[in-house]
Amino acid sequence: MAEKSPLDGLRVLAHPLRLRILSLLTAAPMSAAEAARELGESQANVSYHLRRLADAGLLYVAEEVSIRGGRAKRYRHDPESGTGLLGREPAEEPVLLTALADELHRRASYRAPGRPASLIDAEVWVDEQTWERARELSLRLSEVLHDAAKPPRTPGTNRVSATVALFMLEDGGR
Repeated sequence: MAEKSPLDGLRVLAHPLRLRILSLLTAAPMSAAEAARELGESQANVSYHLRRLADAGLLYVAEEVSIRGGRAKRYRHDPESGTGLLGREPAEEPVLLTALADELHRRASYRAPGRPASLIDAEVWVDEQTWERARELSLRLSEVLHDAAKPPRTPGTNRVSATVALFMLEDGGR
């Protein structure tokens, strides 16, 4: 088996369906068939993407279950598995950021009108202490949402979207 490249995680994340799969499998382990039904995709397509995500170390097999006489793997995403991917290969980051922007655009079409929301867009100059505090708060936000994630359509839950991209800019980008 070939050794994994540090880029494997970034490259695999650059596909919008894979971002959706990771979000879905944060809340509960699912088989390819279960995830395909939830995402409105074919089982074969989802199965392929599950394998790619697992090969990149972003999913793990949480359990194997018997379904209609066969065995099915249920995969789960640990949000910590992607920690440290950014910054390893700057040339790959634009592909990932484009996939995130595309996913944000897709999700925005499902925004519940009239419901409370938060939106921020900022290109500002701040001191190092403020930058670190903002970065830590974004990491905490991720923990709060991922730790509280429930399976789709669990009674008493709301479907929400969160996309945060914090990074330092070069001084020359005006």
